[in-house]
This record gives sequence, C-alpha cells and structure tokens, in this order.
Amino acid sequence: MNHNNHQASAVLTDADVKAAAEVLNRYRAGKARLDSRICEEAVWWRSRHGGGAPAGSTRQGVKPVSAWLFSSISNKHADLCDAMPTCAILPRDPDDEAEATLLSDILPVITQRCGFPETYDRGAWSKLKHGVAAYGVFWNPALENGVGDVDIRRVDLLNLFWEPDAGDIQESPNLFLVGLCDTAELLSRYPHLKEKRVAMRDDGSLFTPDMGGSYLHGNEGVGDKTAVVDWYYKRVGADGRTVLHYAKFTGDVLLYASENDPAYAERGWYDHGLYPIVLDILYPEEGSAAGYGLIAVGRNPQGYIDELDGHILEYANAASRVRYWAKRSLGVNEKEFLDPDRRIIEVEGDIDEEKLRQITLSPMDGMLTDVRRMKIDELKETTGNHDVAQGSTAGDVTAAQAIEALQEAGNKSSRDMIAGTYRAYTEIMRQVIELLRQFYDGVRCFRITEGDGGRRYVRYTNTGLQDKVTGTGGDGGETYRHPVFDIEVRAEREDPLDRAGRNRLMLELYRAGLFEPANRVAAERTLSGMDFDGIDVLRSVLAGTDGGDTVGDGA
Repeated sequence: MNHNNHQASAVLTDADVKAAAEVLNRYRAGKARLDSRICEEAVWWRSRHGGGAPAGSTRQGVKPVSAWLFSSISNKHADLCDAMPTCAILPRDPDDEAEATLLSDILPVITQRCGFPETYDRGAWSKLKHGVAAYGVFWNPALENGVGDVDIRRVDLLNLFWEPDAGDIQESPNLFLVGLCDTAELLSRYPHLKEKRVAMRDDGSLFTPDMGGSYLHGNEGVGDKTAVVDWYYKRVGADGRTVLHYAKFTGDVLLYASENDPAYAERGWYDHGLYPIVLDILYPEEGSAAGYGLIAVGRNPQGYIDELDGHILEYANAASRVRYWAKRSLGVNEKEFLDPDRRIIEVEGDIDEEKLRQITLSPMDGMLTDVRRMKIDELKETTGNHDVAQGSTAGDVTAAQAIEALQEAGNKSSRDMIAGTYRAYTEIMRQVIELLRQFYDGVRCFRITEGDGGRRYVRYTNTGLQDKVTGTGGDGGETYRHPVFDIEVRAEREDPLDRAGRNRLMLELYRAGLFEPANRVAAERTLSGMDFDGIDVLRSVLAGTDGGDTVGDGA
C-alpha cells in the first residue's frame, strides 16, 4: 500500500477532492445534533466525576453530586467485560473443517495482538454513556515489522461522518474518517504538499471539536496539526460487484487514491467491499445509524435526585445548628454566649423566653425522602440496574437457587445489551476473516495456549480461504467455490453462576441415578429433552465414548 503513488493520468483528481469536501461538510451538518449531544454528555459526565465540583446553591457553595447513574453504568460495564466475546468458526462445507479449526485457533491470538481487550473495554464505556461504540477493522502494513497485520481500533464517533439519512453506515454512499496529523510528518511523507501552498493549519471546517480533546480541555493540546481525511466510497464495477475505494486528502489536496493505484484500481481497497467501520449500538434511534445511551435515559432523574439531596442536606445543616432569637436589649455578651468553654455567662437584667428564644424547625416532611427514593427507584428501573442484579435481595429470599433465579430474571436488559455487542463482534470477525483472505499470503506462526496450560504452535497461510475448483462448467471453464464460514460468538470467561448451576444439575442427575449403567436408556431419554452447555460431552460419556478432545492440533 504505497500512499505516495500519484499518477499524472489520475482517475481521481483534486477537483474530486473539493467535491468530496463539500459532501463531508454536508454530512457534518446533518450529524451536528448527534455531535452536540455527545459533547454535552461528555462535559456533563466530566463535571460530575472529573474532580471539578460545579457551582451550586448550598451553604458551602458545592452542589451535591450522587453516583446512582455512575453505579448503573459501571455495573453494566462490568456485565459487558464479564461477557467479553470470543468466537468459534464453523464451516458451511465439510471440506472446510480443517480451515475452520485453524481460524478458531488463530483469531483469538490476532485480537490479543492488536489489543482488542482494551479497545473493547473503552468501547463499552462509549456504548453505555453515549449509545454507540465505533470500531475500525483495518489492515495495518506497519505491524509485525512491516509484514502487516489486522488492526482493530476504537474510532471516535465525533470524527466519523456518513449520510445523515442512512440507517446503516454501509448504506451511505461515502464514509469519512477525519483525524489530526503532525504537520511536519505529513510534509515529510507527502513532499508535493509544499508545492501546493496549502495552509497547513485547518480553519476548523474539516474536523470536529473533539480533536485534541478541545471540547473538554480547550485547543492547547492540538499543537501544529493538520486535519487529514480518510475517504471511503463505493462504486459498482463492470461485473456488477460493489467495489470499495479509499482516498486520503487534506484541504483540497489529494494525498492518495486507490483508484489511481494500479494494484487497487480494479479490485478496490478491501476485497470484502465493506466500510471498515462497525457500530455497536445500545438503544437504536429510528432514522439514524447511531443510538443513544444511559446518560440520555438517566440524566434527568439523576438531576432530580441531586436536587432533592441538596434540599435534604440544606435542611439537615440548618437543623443541626442551634440558633436563637434575641432582643437587642438582651444584655448578654454575645462573645461569651457563643463560647462553649465558658462556664459562667454574665447578663444584665432578667433572661426569659421573651428576650432569648431558640429557633426551632418543624420536622422535615417525610414526603421529601419518599420522592427521593421514588426517583432513585425510577433511575434503577429505567437503566436496568435493579438491586437483585447487584447481588442484593429481599430479606425473605435466602435460598441460593432462588437468588440465582431472581438474578437471572433481573439480567434481561444486560443480556439484550450483550447480544447487540455480540452481533457487532460477529461483523468485526467477519471482516477480519476477509482481511486474512486478502492479505495473509505468507506463512504466519501462532502460539496457541491449551486449556490445560500447555501450548502448541500453528503455521497458517490463507491458502485454505481462496476459491477452490469444484469442477467444469458447461462452457468448458472451471467452476469455483468460495469458502464461507459461520461465526459462533460466546463469552471468553464463563459466568460463575452458569458454571455453578450446571455443576448442581450434574449432581442432581447423579443423585437421581441416571449415570448408572442400568439406567442408560432412561438417561438418554431424559437428556433428549434437555439443553445446556456440556450436554454433548455427557451424551458421549453415556454412549460409551471417552468424550475427550476431538479437535486436532491444526498444524
């Protein structure tokens, strides 16, 4: 991928870049409401949890800030991290069994190499707070000492632009990813920029306020940077196939275009023909490719909770400070009266309740605390952060199975949220497989860790992913089969509750005598109507097989 290729007889020119920049500005205008909401939510979140207390109306000048919404989001984040996805690859053709086994072995290694666990962790926060996490699935030729490898990165949604009316970014005619590049490095990589007399500091029309973190920290961290646009667009080829092309430009100057590169002019940038961006949506919004998150849902009740907390604390502060009504002619030395260490206070004249009377407050109406509790319950309900989901139950529920049943019922929203993440992960892995099909033409070595702590080494090349000859067509030409695979996503770490429940089920089946040789028929009939993880191994044991590892080493 030589980005310095710039032919004189170019298909794509600077004039096309100007037109693309106009499309980008139109996309940006259509996305302004979403960008504004994300920035506003980020500022709100930082003001509450970033260390700077906002001004308030209490006596101390600090507004009470509770963390009920933070608790909801952090608990959902824990659910997402507990269910961090991994996958098994399943063949659609029996001839692809060996290739599917190899892919199942190496894909977790590839995701670990490119730091996907950390990327997933950061993306989970973005999904929960703002309703969408954006992942980029790229081929990075600089990785692995210049050999190149898959690179899965988190993409800031504020720097991504698509057709405003598109319900799916894959339906957008163009996709723009804008970033800041060090100006000196950019001039070094693209020397022809010096001849174009382009203002290397952009006026802000091509990048969002988020670049350099300016919407939180100001523009001080931007430095001498230039806005650079990665432009992806789709074209329909002569054979009717959708081709994905890629261009890079700054200002109105073209830096690279795959249409101008002989290596990619016909086949496109990525053979799969998809934009290399996958969005993981929490709550979808009709007519938008993005969504909204828990801040949008819980911000309003959280604000009322804090306001009520302020009233309650203000009352508690007033009630805990003893104050008096005193006539001007009281005849008491005020300094001595307010000194708690004074044993004797001298007065002039008589002291009675007419001259000195303690200020008393009526008891606080319980309705205030009741409303506060109602708002807290509302926030928990709307964000799916029930007490039972955190391990708390009513005092009359003590049985382990009953508690597990309540927790399972209370985790419906978490399971729905995780299912959406798994769908996005499936799309990520599908694009990863296509990148291996396109670029893994050399032999790679992978170290595979076994479940028992052992390890083995697998050498892999994309030969098994290439089209295979299946026969001869009616015109005498060869026919081909394109290997296609299904992706089964599961949690990388098993839920302890699921494991405990399965172990308890096995113990109950054992106590019922189903594992006795004489009860094999009854056991098989019982298992035929059941479905749980590990049932295939149990069936193989009852059938007289060892139920051991049936997967080869894939070497």
